[in-house]
Amino acid sequence: MEIVVSSLILAPQVAKEKRVSHAISLLDPFNAFPSLHPLTDNAHLKIGMHDIAELMEGFEAPGAHHVETALSFARNWNRTAPILVHCWAGVSRSTATAFSIACAANPDASEMEIAQTLRAASPTASPNLRIVALADEILKRRGRMISAAESIGKGDLLLSVQPFSIPAHYKSGARTQGPGEA
Repeated sequence: MEIVVSSLILAPQVAKEKRVSHAISLLDPFNAFPSLHPLTDNAHLKIGMHDIAELMEGFEAPGAHHVETALSFARNWNRTAPILVHCWAGVSRSTATAFSIACAANPDASEMEIAQTLRAASPTASPNLRIVALADEILKRRGRMISAAESIGKGDLLLSVQPFSIPAHYKSGARTQGPGEA
């Protein structure tokens, strides 16, 4: 099964075309969340947070509770149909969350392989490093998720952002070593 990533404007269309069973919307706290018919409220998680990587007064930075909520929701996804993760542009919050979900679902897979798959699927992906760092800590990946996300760098935002998907399942393999691991 797959994890689909999209922008807000294309989310309803992508949800319908891909026949998703679950969705995670990551928007600024005061944005209106889309209706992703025919998903019910228990199949559509709505998280309000700004797309920032550092704490800033007057903004809702991604926090551990946001990431834990998204990961918990994704654990309950039965993988019989795709899950959609979207944010405003489909570039930062959504790609970080999709990467985090894939890492959580594949504890023995290489973080680097998952990140490289993300980059191959989307030349515009620029995972929010705060979300990645929080997920890395929650999943006890010892810095490997951060290293993997940093290794793919920022996406090319001069390109048109397109919806994309990554696999939900990866084979177990040699994981990269985290900082300070021997």
